[in-house]
Amino acid sequence: MPTFAAVDIGSNSVRLKIARLSGGRLHSVLEDRSVTRLGASVFRDGLLSPDAIAETVKVLRRFHRAVQQEAVESVRVVATSALRDARNSNAFVEWVRSATGWQVEIISGVEEARLIHLGLTAGMRMSAAPVLMIDLGGGSCELTISSQGHIRETVSLPLGAVRLTNEFLRHDPPRKPELRRLRGFIGREVGRVGERIARLKPKVVIATSGTAEALAAIAKGLYKNKDKRLAASRLQVGRIAKMLARRTVDARRKLSGVGPRRAEIIVAGAEVYAELLERFRLGGFRYSPLGLRDGILAQMVGAVGPQSVKRIESERWDSIKAAVAHYRVDLSHALKVRESAVGLFATLKSIHRLPPEYQEWVSAAAMLYEVGDYVNRTGRHRHTYYIISHSEILGYTPQERRIIGAIARYLGKSRPVATDTPMKVLTPADRTYVRKAASILRLARAINLGRGNAVRKQRVRLRNGTVEISLQSGPRASVDLELWALEKERNYFREVFGRELSAAAV
Repeated sequence: MPTFAAVDIGSNSVRLKIARLSGGRLHSVLEDRSVTRLGASVFRDGLLSPDAIAETVKVLRRFHRAVQQEAVESVRVVATSALRDARNSNAFVEWVRSATGWQVEIISGVEEARLIHLGLTAGMRMSAAPVLMIDLGGGSCELTISSQGHIRETVSLPLGAVRLTNEFLRHDPPRKPELRRLRGFIGREVGRVGERIARLKPKVVIATSGTAEALAAIAKGLYKNKDKRLAASRLQVGRIAKMLARRTVDARRKLSGVGPRRAEIIVAGAEVYAELLERFRLGGFRYSPLGLRDGILAQMVGAVGPQSVKRIESERWDSIKAAVAHYRVDLSHALKVRESAVGLFATLKSIHRLPPEYQEWVSAAAMLYEVGDYVNRTGRHRHTYYIISHSEILGYTPQERRIIGAIARYLGKSRPVATDTPMKVLTPADRTYVRKAASILRLARAINLGRGNAVRKQRVRLRNGTVEISLQSGPRASVDLELWALEKERNYFREVFGRELSAAAV
């Protein structure tokens, strides 16, 4: 049975979850967690402290031993807010690599939210009504609106409990001016995205991570909620936040469900929840132990779990369509180019010999290759690469976005060469693959160059070492422009694949 491991390097704590796939479902084998406060110094001076790095690496070594003992086949290690903000994050990544052999992936706030959403939707039954998902960590707070399993909106705010505590709360218990400044900052940050959240009218709130777990435990101890659907109501959270702010850290530690380290930062975390529930007039929140690690595991299992595959594909497609709309790409044309590109990829498989995942990346590049026009027609191909590689297209890793961007980049006069910036960041193997993928996309664009539905049908055949493309025109239409464009691709096609290319109308 395949076994997977997910490691979440957060700003407050480091977490491990190992799960085994059996009967099409993931079954937890081992979970581990340790508070290292990696982000504490980052939110003060922008740097990871040597002590926090050493403590975190020590924990990761322990995780590494557990992964080896459980014979884990695949491990994914992600880092969030602290590593996003730290100026010396590269030093940490190298230290982890040398100590464990693991490659740390620093993910964006929006990708973090997507993975949390994937973890929740893969592991629990979702309401048909719009759901607000809240994940408040040490450095950031991710808010996601989900409807029928699809992400409708997602934002990442700098409202992590460690970050806010370090910035605003200097005394124990906090003084009134400190609390006023803290609440003012939280209100301002939530207000920036308030309209985006409110317009979707969420009815249900699901909260994850340590602060939500602690608030749920406090509410259970104080109020013994009869409504099993809610861990805590809006009124209860507001009262709990005020109560916590009046107590010393030692008094907070004595509360049921509040650990000794959580007590140090829970005041700030509770204020964020109180503001969110009050701002959007929400009834309260449910708590879920699922979260980022579960999303990482679901993503990893996507290769063997059909339900996860469908969910990930859906997220990718929703995100691509959103980018097409945002950058004012002609959707009808993009879909035609995509159809041609996918058809060419399948027919020419024996020639290009690209890894299977490149079909998905060619498909995405076909949908997005015109986004650069939104910036400026001059240099549009360079703009296209920048937008794709830097935008939050959900479901793709940063390296996958760079590959997609590189495929879309070389559709003009430029040809991919190893010294180009888009190519330098790729592995030697991917540089070769991108040249082939870009050539396939160039053919697909040429077949649809006229944009007037001139081509009703395309047929591709391999004969005597030649790739023959036949185009059937629609009624009262001419494919002369498309044949001219394909003729211009002959030399580059021969250079990339060592085959002749011919095109004709039928």
